[in-house]
Amino acid sequence: MENINDVINKLAEEFKPGVVDFCQRLIRVPALSGDEKGVADLYLAEMEKLGFDRYFRDKWGNVIGIIEGTEPGPAIMYNAHMDHVDTGDYSEWGGYDPYGAEIDVNEMENQDRDGYESVEVIHGRAAADVKGGGACQIYSGKMLLELRKMGYPIKGRYIFTGVVLEEPAEQLGMIKLIEDTLPEEGITYDGVVSCEATALKLYLGHRGRVELKVTVSGVTSHGSAPWLGINAVNKATQFIDRVEAFMAANHGSDENLGNSSIALTIINCTPGSMCIVPDRCQITYDRRFVPGETFEGCVAEIQKIIDDIAAEDPDFRAAVEIATVPRTTYTGLTVAVPNVKEAWKISPDHPFTKVAAAGLAAIGQPVKYGYWDFGTDLSVICGREKKPAVGYSPMQEFYCHRPVDKVRIDYMIKALAGNVSIFRELTELKQNDFVLE
Repeated sequence: MENINDVINKLAEEFKPGVVDFCQRLIRVPALSGDEKGVADLYLAEMEKLGFDRYFRDKWGNVIGIIEGTEPGPAIMYNAHMDHVDTGDYSEWGGYDPYGAEIDVNEMENQDRDGYESVEVIHGRAAADVKGGGACQIYSGKMLLELRKMGYPIKGRYIFTGVVLEEPAEQLGMIKLIEDTLPEEGITYDGVVSCEATALKLYLGHRGRVELKVTVSGVTSHGSAPWLGINAVNKATQFIDRVEAFMAANHGSDENLGNSSIALTIINCTPGSMCIVPDRCQITYDRRFVPGETFEGCVAEIQKIIDDIAAEDPDFRAAVEIATVPRTTYTGLTVAVPNVKEAWKISPDHPFTKVAAAGLAAIGQPVKYGYWDFGTDLSVICGREKKPAVGYSPMQEFYCHRPVDKVRIDYMIKALAGNVSIFRELTELKQNDFVLE
């Protein structure tokens, strides 16, 4: 038989028209968080067309597809999310329709972000987050089916999962997939490959995140007599300054993930009316933290600042909590989940990472590593479940959530082959190789 690595690269080229067309069809269907049904339907129909051994939708709206190997081995989950952020102002898109999925030749960053290359791309919302990568994971499954048909041995089980409600950051879709659906269906997995944007590098972690809601309380009075009240906004200003000073002096740091940080993202007051001194000021913080820090510790830091100010100012009253917003899936289920992501990273020397790298090297792709600036659903996998994971996809982080949202087609073809080769190597691992400290 022909060398399987050569066959993998050839099949990736052969499946180029199919994966490009599927990516375009995904982009043309809007899928804001909580409204992913159209895209979920497309994924299920494509898996049926391509011959996946099993494919279904769970009660939360997640979609799951399974390809069985010809020999026993580990089960590897290839994961995408189905929702995307709003398009924003159409006038910022440079004449491209965010849902048009237009193909043309465009200047794109190279893999190392130190130059540009003129390449064929697909434009549109979620091309880079994550419809380009999701399309590749589906067609990499088709490549495994083709290899199986050709008589090549395939170990283990390939599991595709497309989850809902990733963008709001509570990870509801992934949490319910892991806690409810997979156990109910008797499906186990040993490790995960995420298709969040990596520019064909292996991504090995990101900072954690907790959304903190602080309410500063005052007392209303007429705006003509502010001395009769306690202005919650004025009280909030000293708190805001204290938080900034604290983080500047006490932020955590990680050699790979950078510094922990805090950003004030939302602020408002009530009653918010003319001639009334506000008695409430609500502040929302986006707090990012590195391994060694915890979300509980982030809450405790803010509480300590509140307590210190209150000890100095008897009129200062405030409370901090983790933001918890009810989310409703397109299937009609509503759940409130605290907005928390665990920090995580996996070593380049971990067996899971090493064999993933070997998979790329086997088909002639360079092995490079990176770490996300943003957070992903892998916080559930690595931070909570303590199972190994990496990111690998054709999409590039620079283009995510922006009106220059697009994906390189040449990278998509490489990702088809990369996904398959990584899977083949990962299924050679022994059970104790999947332990994540």
